Amino acid sequence: MGSILSPSAPRPATRGQVLSWALFDFANTAFYVLILTVGYPLYFKEIVSGGMQGDLLWGSSFSISMIIVALLSPILGAIADHGAGKKRFLGIFTSLCILATALLFFVQGGMIIAGMVLLILANIGFEAGLVFYDAFLPEISTEKSYGRVSGYGYALGYTGSLFTLAAAYPLYINGFSESNLFNIRFSFLIASGCFLVFSLPLFFLVPDKQRTAALKFNSIKIGFRRLQSTYRQFPKYRNIARFLFAYFIYIDGVNTIIIFSSIFARETLKMDIGEIIIFFAIVQTSAIAGSLLFGVLADHSGHKRTLSMTLLLWLLIIILAYFVQDKWLFYVIGVFAGVALGSSQSTSRSLMSDITPQEKKTEFFGFYSFFGKASAIIGPFIFGIISVYSNQRLAILSVGFFLITGLILLQRVEERAAKYFTNEA
Repeated sequence: MGSILSPSAPRPATRGQVLSWALFDFANTAFYVLILTVGYPLYFKEIVSGGMQGDLLWGSSFSISMIIVALLSPILGAIADHGAGKKRFLGIFTSLCILATALLFFVQGGMIIAGMVLLILANIGFEAGLVFYDAFLPEISTEKSYGRVSGYGYALGYTGSLFTLAAAYPLYINGFSESNLFNIRFSFLIASGCFLVFSLPLFFLVPDKQRTAALKFNSIKIGFRRLQSTYRQFPKYRNIARFLFAYFIYIDGVNTIIIFSSIFARETLKMDIGEIIIFFAIVQTSAIAGSLLFGVLADHSGHKRTLSMTLLLWLLIIILAYFVQDKWLFYVIGVFAGVALGSSQSTSRSLMSDITPQEKKTEFFGFYSFFGKASAIIGPFIFGIISVYSNQRLAILSVGFFLITGLILLQRVEERAAKYFTNEA
């Protein structure tokens, strides 16, 4: 596999470096699946909050963390592009996520504030770190392989999810009984440990081609200046702005579905924790196929066309989820949801890489993160409100508005390199 070459980066990435980069996806999905998707959401709602407005408290915590990340991401990306380096910031935020996740082990019933604060800190570390992780993609791949390499990362990530679910399943089999709460809290340590161990190859083996200067206090001032300059030049990057706006809308729907899926399965379909883990194992398995197959499809048929197909699939999933009554049908929906999840995340990242200028890649991935995280402020909060004052079926149906709007806006995005820096409307 090649890399995008620059004067400061004469050598292409090796297969080992690509694998080491992709292993970070394997590592961080341990946090994603146990803390954001399956284990901690249910533990927080049933044990920590005691069921009192659990949806609203959970959605609010997630939204607060996203507000903070959204504000930080473009600034940090600009600082990194100035020469302070991606890997340094990735290490700081990864360490924050790992530590806060490990401390969740000590959160017990009634500790609502502690449970919310640690979730906020952990998710800040997770999401902010992704800004710098994603920005490595243009350095370890070529324009012709963005889709495939991005797909490899997500596929390995979903493999990590299966690995994590298999390790945690024996701890969850007895549900949320008083005698089993220690086991469930121990799973949070598993998430933290997996993230630590499998993230190390990236830090040791993948070079940071941007790091040319020490991190100093005036780096923050320089970061703000670069950010102001980019804002002033945004008409020059109008095509990127179109994509980011579309991404802002449709990824809100995807994020909302993800973070409330286990709560929906538990409350609306009355699935026990073992059945929910099996459901997410199905989702992660099909997501591997979605990442790989749609990654190849994106490189051959176009990122935008592939992404549009994925959003249509998400709309079908929402409609089916609104009407679903039987658990077996929910498992079938999980197959489609996994394919859509793997494709939408992977193809969005590869499309962003395709339309982003090399010299501003981390800064623009900061904006990419900003729009992704800022969108997640709205959807989960709205879902929580509708769920509390109406029902979860109506709440999940409301997500379709974000997907339809994002799909329409996506059609205005140009993929061709010749259009990237034009001022055409």
